[in-house]
Amino acid sequence: MEKLVIHGGPPLCGTLPVSASKNAALPLMAAAILPHGVTHLDHIPHLRDITTFSHVLRITGASVERKGRGLQIDASRIGFPEAPYELVKKMRASFYMLGALLGRCGQARVSLPGGCAWGPRPVNLHLEGLKALGAAIDLDEGYVVARLPHGGLPGGSYRFDPSSVGATVNLLLAASVGSGGSRIENAAIEPDVIVFCEMLQAMGAKLSGIGTRTIEVEGIRELQAVDYSNCPDRIELGTFMIAAAIAGTPGEPVHLTHTRPDHLGDDFLDAFQKTGAEYVVENGSVIVTPPEAVNPVSITTAIYPGFPTDLQAQWTVLLACAHGKATVTDQVYGDRFNHIPELARMGLQASVNGNQVTVSGGARLTGARVMSTDLRASVSLVLAGLVASGTTHVGRIYHLDRGYEKLESKLSQCGIDIRREQYDEFSAPNQG
Repeated sequence: MEKLVIHGGPPLCGTLPVSASKNAALPLMAAAILPHGVTHLDHIPHLRDITTFSHVLRITGASVERKGRGLQIDASRIGFPEAPYELVKKMRASFYMLGALLGRCGQARVSLPGGCAWGPRPVNLHLEGLKALGAAIDLDEGYVVARLPHGGLPGGSYRFDPSSVGATVNLLLAASVGSGGSRIENAAIEPDVIVFCEMLQAMGAKLSGIGTRTIEVEGIRELQAVDYSNCPDRIELGTFMIAAAIAGTPGEPVHLTHTRPDHLGDDFLDAFQKTGAEYVVENGSVIVTPPEAVNPVSITTAIYPGFPTDLQAQWTVLLACAHGKATVTDQVYGDRFNHIPELARMGLQASVNGNQVTVSGGARLTGARVMSTDLRASVSLVLAGLVASGTTHVGRIYHLDRGYEKLESKLSQCGIDIRREQYDEFSAPNQG
């Protein structure tokens, strides 16, 4: 197994490039199997989740090849409409194959998903939505078995409660090549969904209302393969902005390149500015100037354009570096706090009450051996290691590798003392 070893102390400085969006890349890859042809996707990050999903596509008959910064996906021959448990259990986004295979083949057999070990994230919205649009859905020994009438998805109307990124994507994948019209209400409006919808439009899909809560779809018989470029990762940008604010030298700017700060939403940007950190947007870059002292700023997560739930663990570390009390309230996933006990091993003073964490900042964090439990929790431990005294060992970083591309390399180039090591999780502490 691999871990990151971080020697705290050296300040973060220089330039951090932001990778392309993982959360947008996965639906773009799913869309690539709808047309009979070769799709070229540019700016696809090198991540564990991308590798896993590439294997899922190959199972169906697609050819997936890495081409420089992107992927070439040849979906000329899709002959096996199934996504097996062995792969889907590794990553919930593999469930996008349900809508994609329904749209392409008219049938699908997809395992119920796995993914990060926290919080209930049921797939009932996906299933009920597809039923409302005309799909027949059955469950068979842990698999969803779906079929369409001859001619494709008849269409219909469905309202999400609550809004769901994954379910919005799945319904659009199936409805875009349907036989009738569909209406999706309370649709997700995250930038990742908008980028995905714009790719569908480029392929010839007839969509209206992109970026609004109501999307109208007029199904067509066939889509065309395209060349398409992915957007920057907004969660990585937010993570790096927090890293710069707490680990940079006060008054010395840190440059973050290849960014779309508008994709973060106003709630995050407003809260970040209130911490005392300054930022300016310049030619696709975000330049962060760390403050002399970080102000404690309470946040509440919400569905986009609210404060992203995927940044609340990182925000907890920022609050640990502030002087005073503040809270992190997660209204999206109420039990997403597995990072708190691990951060407490490093000296975090915090208490959890339901879906809220109260952080008493100002206590010095110290290095410790900690364990990743999910993707965003893992990067919060890395951030804590940047500002902690002593050495931090972050174990189980396969979680981190799902969503952060070459993180230790990027941080090393910005002055951080960090390296990747092999270790035996069950060895004595002085051995690993």
